[in-house]
Amino acid sequence: MSYIFLAHLFATVFMAGLIWMVQIVHYPLMDGVGEAFFLDYEARHTQTITWIVLPVMMLEIATGGALVLFPNDIPTTPLWIAFTMLLLIWLSTFALQVPLHNKLSQSFDAIAHRQLVQTNWIRTILWTLRSGVLLWLTAKYISI
Repeated sequence: MSYIFLAHLFATVFMAGLIWMVQIVHYPLMDGVGEAFFLDYEARHTQTITWIVLPVMMLEIATGGALVLFPNDIPTTPLWIAFTMLLLIWLSTFALQVPLHNKLSQSFDAIAHRQLVQTNWIRTILWTLRSGVLLWLTAKYISI
């Protein structure tokens, strides 16, 4: 089994678990922080979550790119499908979620918060599907 594939699988499954916690627990709780504490809460959220998310996302994109460029004996179609989903996750992150966090960093906005929770389903679903594709590849094509 390729170490690149294992690192990619780890990063994807990790991010899928993390995004479900953020989607179901963390983001919905934001509206209960209260306006007096929200700016500090949002600033601390974005500062601390970055230390967890950024290295794993960078590992995921680097290993995903390496796999589609050098698949070895792994079928390329599922790898390209999974990589396309990863590119959509990055697009969603920087086109939708980051601007909403930027807006929320100025003041609590119920509409922006609702949009953050709703649009984050894009990433939640895509990371879940990516995990499924990679776990299927692990079970079907790669012997341990």
